[in-house]
Amino acid sequence: MKGFFNQILIIDLTERTYYSEGISEKVYTNYLGGKGLASYLLLTKNKAGIDPLSPENNFIIATGPANDTPIWGTSRYGVFTKSPLTGLISYSYSGGKIAEPISRTGYDAIIIKGMSKTPIYIEISDEDVVFHDAGEIWGLDAYKAEDTILNKTGKKGSGAMVIGPAGERLVRFASIVNNHWRCAGRTGVGAVLGSKMVKGVVFHGNKTRTIADLHAAKRFKDQWRKRTKEAFSASSYKKMGTTGLVSIINTLEAFPTRYWKEGRVDGWESISGETLHSMYNVKPHACNRCLLACGRLTTINEGKYAGLKIEGPEYETIYAFGGLCLIKRLDEIMYLNDICDRLGMDTITGGNLAAFAIEASKMGKIKEKIDYGDVDAISKLLHLIAFREGIGELLADGIVRTAEEWGMEDIAIHVKGLEPAGYDPRYFKAMGLAYATSDRGACHLRSTAFRAELAGLIPPEQIEGKAEIFIDFEDRLTLQDALVLCRFYRDLYMWDELATIVRMTTGMETTKEDLRRIASNISDIARHFNIREGLTKADDTLPQRLFDEPLGSRKDTITKEQLEYMKEDYYRLRGWDANGIPPKKVLI
Repeated sequence: MKGFFNQILIIDLTERTYYSEGISEKVYTNYLGGKGLASYLLLTKNKAGIDPLSPENNFIIATGPANDTPIWGTSRYGVFTKSPLTGLISYSYSGGKIAEPISRTGYDAIIIKGMSKTPIYIEISDEDVVFHDAGEIWGLDAYKAEDTILNKTGKKGSGAMVIGPAGERLVRFASIVNNHWRCAGRTGVGAVLGSKMVKGVVFHGNKTRTIADLHAAKRFKDQWRKRTKEAFSASSYKKMGTTGLVSIINTLEAFPTRYWKEGRVDGWESISGETLHSMYNVKPHACNRCLLACGRLTTINEGKYAGLKIEGPEYETIYAFGGLCLIKRLDEIMYLNDICDRLGMDTITGGNLAAFAIEASKMGKIKEKIDYGDVDAISKLLHLIAFREGIGELLADGIVRTAEEWGMEDIAIHVKGLEPAGYDPRYFKAMGLAYATSDRGACHLRSTAFRAELAGLIPPEQIEGKAEIFIDFEDRLTLQDALVLCRFYRDLYMWDELATIVRMTTGMETTKEDLRRIASNISDIARHFNIREGLTKADDTLPQRLFDEPLGSRKDTITKEQLEYMKEDYYRLRGWDANGIPPKKVLI
């Protein structure tokens, strides 16, 4: 099929061998690439019930038919595995400049299985696979490791992904880092790579993806260069990146604060996007093939952290440390952001765990003294986690085990072991449904349904009809994850544009109904994977605190009855049975 290489690469670390396999065209027509292809591979090649940190767990890198084409927003890749944090399907995406080198190796997916006896990094090209000793770089932070691997490779146009010390020590929310500041952060994908003794993977090659209509793709690119100048969402990202949400969500009192006790930070203006752009040296920074330039390349010019340079902070990092931990200085948030990136840890989980530890300290559950706003104590805690020292040994295993050990299950905020993002479901009811039903835990990115509520498509408090709008968002974004497209093109590429992209890349003539069928196939197969690994309907819920504790001056709430109504509606519209089990109509 056009748009695909019709080959996957399988690397066996235990045997130090590799080989390629063809993929049936039926797999591509039912699932496309990216998340679709990788979910199919996980279900068919992973054994049921395996330990996520065992050699048997496959680590999959995947691209889609839109990658390395002229289409805007295509500089992303995905990594897929069984999560060491949740025990469920795991996937995370990252941008930057690495998707093209991955694509040019000539494979639609790369499966890394087994485990090396010694630290290595892998060099993958369109010609061969080379296993390099990584003894000298094992222990380096992510920035230094990436630079070292790229310098050793010495190939122009190469791209590398690496883990930091957290991944080496199997911290269950360890991330994968590329281009220094771009991270596949959630669900612990870095720990799986660390369990295989792989410090990094470098890619280069000359394979060209043959798409169905290259001329049409070039015209599409030119058209959207003009259209984005008039698109509000595009200008918003160029101007503020994701930091513009800080003022919006605080004003709505839906900004999780003081470990989910409040919905607004007093003096939130000090951590807003407006303050970031007025007080610091900020330059818009784009991934390859991008018109939006949402990244904020930020340099601190004075004070305690003078000279620090990061791409960020993003809204989610500001929420995690600025809201949950009450850090009210942006330079301190950037400092903690940099620590997480260098050590290779997800900032959302990192900030949630830090705030949880603060609550534990205040309740006398632990002897350590940690308080809200104490950046030095939080910095120390992040290092303890990354190196599994002291209190960090437990926190490195995630919120579920930590809450059990400290007797704080009734305080912990998570769904299926993954902490929510910065949109409180007591206000954003669609996010309550999103967190409860997402296949990887409390995820906001699979639907970004809060945008429907912000845009006035449906009032936040309305329950009836919520599942229908939610599924429309979720299906479109699932298609984006199969192509693979950047999430922030969601307001530019609607159903018609997605059908055009599928036709230009693969040659498939599709209607909206056809695309929704493919998206449904992908959701179903991910759900089947999770059910096989032990997921039940009872897991599709929210923490009890979010039902019991009203939020903000309006006393916003979400009730169990409201969630159950939306969930039952969601199951019905998905074609799942009353227990949330999908049909097995397209499992190949």
